[in-house]
Amino acid sequence: MRQIILLQFATTAIAGIIAGLIGGVPALLSALLGGLSCVLPNSLFALRLFANAQKGAGANPMTFFIGEFIKIALTVTLLGVTAWLYHDLNWLALIVGFIVALKSYIILLFRH
Repeated sequence: MRQIILLQFATTAIAGIIAGLIGGVPALLSALLGGLSCVLPNSLFALRLFANAQKGAGANPMTFFIGEFIKIALTVTLLGVTAWLYHDLNWLALIVGFIVALKSYIILLFRH
């Protein structure tokens, strides 16, 4: 779980650097904000699942679904706040940063 979160942070940083080289500072920040809109809710969701697993009470499906709902709501909120507050937003960089962070776990599938 920790590997996936770290990989998502790393791919977000790489996507931000590439976007910055192509489109300048607004693209860099947009890609970073898009990636973080994915990574932060995923990190909180993973932390919550890990904490519940450590309790020893076993897996509760309702905990998973509530956590997933919170993760999606937080993702949409972060994207909305980014669009509302960042006036130099580069939409293409934001979406690419988000998708790169979202799909970065595929790298781990091909590692072995």
